[in-house]
Amino acid sequence: MVEAMHITPEELEREFSLTTAATRLDFLSRRDSGATTLNTVASDDPDDWSSFRDAETTLDVPESLELLALGEVIARKAHDSQLVGFRAALRGGATWEQIAAALDVPPAEAWAAYHGLIERQERSRTLDPAAAASARDLAGSRPN
Repeated sequence: MVEAMHITPEELEREFSLTTAATRLDFLSRRDSGATTLNTVASDDPDDWSSFRDAETTLDVPESLELLALGEVIARKAHDSQLVGFRAALRGGATWEQIAAALDVPPAEAWAAYHGLIERQERSRTLDPAAAASARDLAGSRPN
């Protein structure tokens, strides 16, 4: 029986930078082929090392859980960096049409996403009220 693993995005986020997390995720991903024949639960004797000979993966349970958690860490870090990108683009004079094209969404959706990020960071106290108001002013009016 596999003992419970406590690998969480929060633990890994403290441990890894975005670059390190992406590198580790890539490394673990390359070690598992993901072949459909592998989509069964291993029921081999854990003391029988001969089962590894036929396996197309070398990920154990902790590494598999780490792979899942690293994906979440990267998604969170990338999501959090979007506000920086939005603000830099707006300060540089980019239009909502240009920003929307970079995100592959309609301009109104990009504008709404920007405001959603501001609200999220304001709730988490990453942005103080004055910085949030400034970010909202930078956005201008909602595009059609």
